[in-house]
Amino acid sequence: MTRNVSASCKQEPGVIVPSVDFARCEGKADCAAVCPENVFDIRRIDATDYQKLRPLQRFKLRVHGMKVAYTPRADACRACGLCVSACPEHAITLVRMR
Repeated sequence: MTRNVSASCKQEPGVIVPSVDFARCEGKADCAAVCPENVFDIRRIDATDYQKLRPLQRFKLRVHGMKVAYTPRADACRACGLCVSACPEHAITLVRMR
């Protein structure tokens, strides 16, 4: 039996959105796989975001292919929390926007 996760989420889109900690994210895409709203893109970290990391975090990111999760469609998030639960690095939190 499949369940419509979007229908069970109580939040209006864009009120609570995912925030990704690039210092923890390893770009494994578990968040993208479970997100019913297609909020995430897994791609190479932007140079400006990379420069903000400490040396050990930069090294770890290089080992893991320089990929992280970005949220270009965060305004579609309905705060179901599946991404938070799915992330093996605990790199995602939900934050209130309004």
